[in-house]
Amino acid sequence: MSAARANLLLIEDDPQIQRFLATALDAHGYALHVAGGGNEGLRLAALHRPDITIVDLGLPDLPGLEVIARLREWYEQPILVLSARERETDKVAALDMGADDYLTKPFGIGELLARLRVMQRHLSRREAVAETPRVEIGDVTLDLAARRVRRDGEDVHLTPIEYQLLATLARHRGKVLTHRQLLREVWGAAHTESPQYLRIYMRTLRKKIEADPARPKWLLTETGVGYRLLDAEAAAEGPG
Repeated sequence: MSAARANLLLIEDDPQIQRFLATALDAHGYALHVAGGGNEGLRLAALHRPDITIVDLGLPDLPGLEVIARLREWYEQPILVLSARERETDKVAALDMGADDYLTKPFGIGELLARLRVMQRHLSRREAVAETPRVEIGDVTLDLAARRVRRDGEDVHLTPIEYQLLATLARHRGKVLTHRQLLREVWGAAHTESPQYLRIYMRTLRKKIEADPARPKWLLTETGVGYRLLDAEAAAEGPG
């Protein structure tokens, strides 16, 4: 997906930011729909099915977190939060609710464009994985269709929980998954307050996947938030 074909939705009530982003994103080839509130944003999302949705948390009619939750009932494309709230708890809450990234106001247009490009790359790779479900993790190959993990041509034995944890990270590689998201997807909703499970299994998984488990290169910790599987290609490309 190129910027010229990317269809964006901005849910933001600040007219100054609306005008600024409308001008800047149009200049970079994006098609932008603008909603001044959560209810209008939900309506426009259903109408236009945007490739990426940008949501402010401080909306006049609905809390931004509620907008994200209602979008995630049916919407699978990336959601970027744009908010003046800087606390870690706000960021974790937004990511837990289903946002893919979080950008704090004030922000530079260069950083916003870079984050949009990263989301577009992730979309392209997610579509590619759906067609050819193989993920390369250094010298480890994960075949999601066959549920098989190999290292240098040899099978790697993972427990069912270890495999589910790795597969979940692989399906969202490059994206930070919070502790609650991983616990919900791997263990179920009843275990979202049991982070000790996650720490134990991440430690054993690193021993089987990482060349140096004490200094992981692929299965990375995002302190206070969660974990992510390094997207090596995106990291090599950088923000441009």
